[in-house]
Amino acid sequence: MQEADSIVVDPHKHGLQPYGCGCILFKDPATGKFYKHDSPYTYFSSSELHLGEISLECSRAGAAAVGLWATQKLFPLEKDGAFSKRMNSSHNAALQLYKKIIADKRFLALQQPEIDIVIWAQKQHSISAISKSSKEIFEKAAAKNLHLALINYPVRLLPKHWGKITKDEEFVTCLRSCLMKPEHEDWVDAIWEIVTGSLA
Repeated sequence: MQEADSIVVDPHKHGLQPYGCGCILFKDPATGKFYKHDSPYTYFSSSELHLGEISLECSRAGAAAVGLWATQKLFPLEKDGAFSKRMNSSHNAALQLYKKIIADKRFLALQQPEIDIVIWAQKQHSISAISKSSKEIFEKAAAKNLHLALINYPVRLLPKHWGKITKDEEFVTCLRSCLMKPEHEDWVDAIWEIVTGSLA
């Protein structure tokens, strides 16, 4: 850890905790001025730097830390324990969705999921067209109670299999799905049916 420029601790989702329990630690504190919060699936919408979200809690309530401690007492971080099985189930669901994506010539995946997050998009002739279709699928899926997320990914970091697409923008908007519940293993087919039914 001492070699890292930054370390993120985020027990929200995988750690079964509320939003306020995570943090990011920078080796150089001045890096905080570059912090940007623009996730479309959270509620904070100000364009100004929000010190309450990036600073230490200090004298504020420590309930989030106690909640994390209590959760880890109930679900210890041990191999083959209840928490580990839950994580494996989520990863299996993500791999199932990923396999559907790469088997369908209408879609492109960003990479094979390492945990439960899958990032993909509908194949189009250009980056701008991909971004447009991602937003359309996002809206249509939401109308059917499938709530995906969007991520803006730097085009310069795209994998080689995205190479033949016209690079007319610096960022591409992709779909992002976090299959974090054990039940998602049983829902992958239903998720896929909604996604494919949302295509233009």
